[in-house]
Amino acid sequence: MPVVRMAMAPSLHQAVTLLWFLTAAVGMPDPIKRDQLIAQEASRQTGGKVALTPVERKLDAKLRQMKEREMWADPFPPALHFFKAKPLIQRSSIFKLLQNMPKGAALHIHSSSLVSVEWLVKNVTYRPHCYVCFTWDNSVRFVFSQRQPFPRWDCFYWQLLHTLRAKNGDPASFDASLMQHLTLITEDPDGEYPNQDAVWEKFEKAFIATAGLVSHAPVLRDYIFQGLQELHQDNVMYLELRSGLSRAYELDGTIHDKMWTLRTFQEVTNKFVKDHPDFLGARLILSVHRAWSASEVKAAVKEAIELQKEFPDVVAGFDLVGREDSRRPLWYFRDALSLPDQLGVTLPYFFHAGETDEEGTEVDQNILDALLFNTSRIGHGYALARHPLAKELSRKRNVAVELCPISNQVLKLISDLRNHPAGVLMSEGHPMVISSDDPSMFGNTGLAYDFFQAFMGIGGLKANLGTLKELALNSIRYSSLPDHLKDAGQAMWQKKWDTFISAHL
Repeated sequence: MPVVRMAMAPSLHQAVTLLWFLTAAVGMPDPIKRDQLIAQEASRQTGGKVALTPVERKLDAKLRQMKEREMWADPFPPALHFFKAKPLIQRSSIFKLLQNMPKGAALHIHSSSLVSVEWLVKNVTYRPHCYVCFTWDNSVRFVFSQRQPFPRWDCFYWQLLHTLRAKNGDPASFDASLMQHLTLITEDPDGEYPNQDAVWEKFEKAFIATAGLVSHAPVLRDYIFQGLQELHQDNVMYLELRSGLSRAYELDGTIHDKMWTLRTFQEVTNKFVKDHPDFLGARLILSVHRAWSASEVKAAVKEAIELQKEFPDVVAGFDLVGREDSRRPLWYFRDALSLPDQLGVTLPYFFHAGETDEEGTEVDQNILDALLFNTSRIGHGYALARHPLAKELSRKRNVAVELCPISNQVLKLISDLRNHPAGVLMSEGHPMVISSDDPSMFGNTGLAYDFFQAFMGIGGLKANLGTLKELALNSIRYSSLPDHLKDAGQAMWQKKWDTFISAHL
């Protein structure tokens, strides 16, 4: 019984004796082995195997010091809702560095939210012949027309925006009210969006409101160019844009087909690349909504096959978009999605999957189904960490996760980004890229904000310069570009990276 008494109330002598006994019996852990274990684990994380040059190591040491100062900030931006954290992020020295960092490619952005809302309101809504209608469900609709549009079920009274703004007497206030209809931004996100249903309802209303502006043919050309410009200003050099190819319209009511939209996208992109030789280009991932019927999706897949044949350098592949939790799972569309294989043709898939926290549901299986249909990348993949087989398969097949941290937080999958499941994926070095999903809706133009949240919140203190370098290179590596353009893109990126490193030592 003396051992029990010692454990209950040990004296200093007894404690020392017990410590000696344990180390003698078990052996004192070897500090060298401990260091080896720590280094081995660190080598597995994203960027862990990146060999930094001497100058990169200098910047990495500087970055570590900056990060140690900011990690203990109170409040810590990644722990706050982005709408509250944004002003804090903008004051961060690490964020300023990330703005200057060459980020490679943006591989997950939706076309209706590509361009900042400020540009839409301050530029597009000031153009002649722009009409507005305020709907019964507290939303807005826009249309460009030579005459007052006819009433329709959701819009009984159209008003010329120029006249309405003049009557208001306070253009700045009026414009701010329009912006509220086109974004999710609010001072009280938790109060205004108490659950996912509430935030998705506003989210989808904002998409509908934007459509009338950006699908006007003259606006569409400027919109694409402006979107590329905003990415370029944030040191992004390539874009893969998910688009439903809404039919563009002219002032006289003429409606263009999807071929016209693809040609327009190609022309505007080529012009931008010509004006900006350090920009690699842009491609489209054709997408349809999950609310469509199986027959409609089958027709859309067939159409995507034909459009890719016609525009092989523009059309990257196909996806299904919309809220996963309330829509049909991928397996529901299995006949439609099997069509390319049945026809003996290739149509790459880039499926949204795992954008859910409803573990074990039918929707939760989208991760596995996406892999069954040989998806090239996984959009969001929020649920992947709890699917060990899917995680293993995606790693073996080099199927990257398109991580969009701000989107996940704003759409209420998670509140504190330090608890994001992608932290597990990053610690294992899972294939991954960073993107922004719907930047105009969230007020985070470019990729710098999402890089900040991933680097500081999800990656934590152990994420370093090697992490940033691998994430940026991944965006080119896992793009849909052919190999020769990937090689050219990586060489172009490396020059920008070397300049960036030298400028920040």
